Amino acid sequence: MIGAVPMCHGAGGMAGHVAFGARTGGSLVILGVVLVPVALFFSGSVQTLLQIFPSPLLGVILFLTGAQLALGSCDFGKTKADRFVSLVTAACAVWNIGVAFVAGILIYHLLKRGWVRL
Repeated sequence: MIGAVPMCHGAGGMAGHVAFGARTGGSLVILGVVLVPVALFFSGSVQTLLQIFPSPLLGVILFLTGAQLALGSCDFGKTKADRFVSLVTAACAVWNIGVAFVAGILIYHLLKRGWVRL
């Protein structure tokens, strides 16, 4: 789809672009101008090209993109319970995303029903 609203992986990419200062569609045009020649002429050495970037740099980009998406998931100023659920889920996600999902849902419902108080 050309010109469609980004969803799923597209939304994460867009959040990453915004987190690093992109404010217009021109950033995507620039990225496309770089990536199309790489795909057409250097497809055999893409893995080598990606290894040029240090892993910690890619980790920071991934972290900031995730944080940008997390900001839209809840109103951090609303309640302490929302902030707690978000932080616990994020902390567990560093270790195991499945455990983070289950822990986030479980803690949310425990707090909502009043079985656990902060």
